[in-house]
Amino acid sequence: MSLKRETEVLVVGAGPVGMFTALLLARGGIETQIIDQESRTAGHSYSCALHPRTIKLLNEAGIASTLFRSSRRIDSVGYYQGASRRAEVQLSRLFVPFPFALALPQSNLEDLLEAELRRAGVEISWHHRLNALENHQHGARASVDRLAHTGHGYIVPEFELTVQDSVEVDARFMVGADGQHSMVRQRLDTPFETAGAPQFFVVFEGEAAKDSGHEVKVVLDDATDSVMWPLSDTRFRWSFQVAPATTPDEFPTKERQRMVVIEQAGEEDSLHRLQKLLSERAPWFDNPVQQVVWNAQVQFEPRLARQFGKDLCWLVGDAAHQTGPIGMQSMNIGFREAAHLAEALKHILRDGKALDLVQRYGHENWYQWKRLFGSAGGARPTTAASDWVRQRAPRILSSIPASGEELVELLNRLGIMFK
Repeated sequence: MSLKRETEVLVVGAGPVGMFTALLLARGGIETQIIDQESRTAGHSYSCALHPRTIKLLNEAGIASTLFRSSRRIDSVGYYQGASRRAEVQLSRLFVPFPFALALPQSNLEDLLEAELRRAGVEISWHHRLNALENHQHGARASVDRLAHTGHGYIVPEFELTVQDSVEVDARFMVGADGQHSMVRQRLDTPFETAGAPQFFVVFEGEAAKDSGHEVKVVLDDATDSVMWPLSDTRFRWSFQVAPATTPDEFPTKERQRMVVIEQAGEEDSLHRLQKLLSERAPWFDNPVQQVVWNAQVQFEPRLARQFGKDLCWLVGDAAHQTGPIGMQSMNIGFREAAHLAEALKHILRDGKALDLVQRYGHENWYQWKRLFGSAGGARPTTAASDWVRQRAPRILSSIPASGEELVELLNRLGIMFK
């Protein structure tokens, strides 16, 4: 897809949040282009859950019904320590249009969003990477590199991405949805500040002998967090917080190829390690593991951009924040940010509203994350909380697959105040 040299909004990053931002803008009549340095949507990927409020946003966009057919409904969250079940929250008792979460492969979500973008007249410019940007009086100017695979070697060719050419794009606004290593954030010279200690997880996706149910199971030991997400009738994903044996990549990356290495049960170290961790962390888990189909070691480091943007360039999703994997809050809150920012841009570009709207977007969402990270407000147990909940209130806050009013309500049911 050839980039036009002028557009109203240039979205950098074609993950779920970036595509959703571009879709809302395009449907609102805003000329939108979207670029990504990768070659396609994600193959196997880490984020795989949608909160009730995210489902509502996708439903308002007319695409939630398709997701229902390829996802696992999550009705509750159970909390454990050792052999004991300590607490639970029921998403199914929320008084909202969609009182549940959905677990699904991120690739399914991204493929659907890309198809909806095409219907809205927007083609993603894959293999295009932001190189530089500058704000000027009437917009933002982006220097974008077009990338291509170049092979070298004769017997066994090796391929690497090289810059084929560059183009300058003038946009009234730029949206940085390009993830934890955001080039937009870097070019804005905005620090990505640490908001907590790094968390290392070993992740196993596999097949069990029996139905995995419709509950997320969270294990909060004295020093580590673990979680099991059911993905289908027998498919599950276990994530265990561990001490790092090696130094992994700073953040998990998306695999663009849809090839999954199958590890046969009883023949791979990963199965043995999973069974050992289950016996130590979740002795109550009585669903025999038949097969491990994927495993990885990943690191999450809670971070927050010092600001969500400035002038005519603004950040959404993981470009602005990063948190742990238990409650999958970073991507889901990114969808809310996308809707907020897209609405502000439409009012500015079509209704002549002042730039105060995007500045308000930045401040409100930045402050929300300060609360979530506990540096402003945060989770405070009340007298109704059990001793176990009281000792783990901040960890419970980040483990619930909900945001906004739904998150507040579920915390209240456990005796935790969030403000």
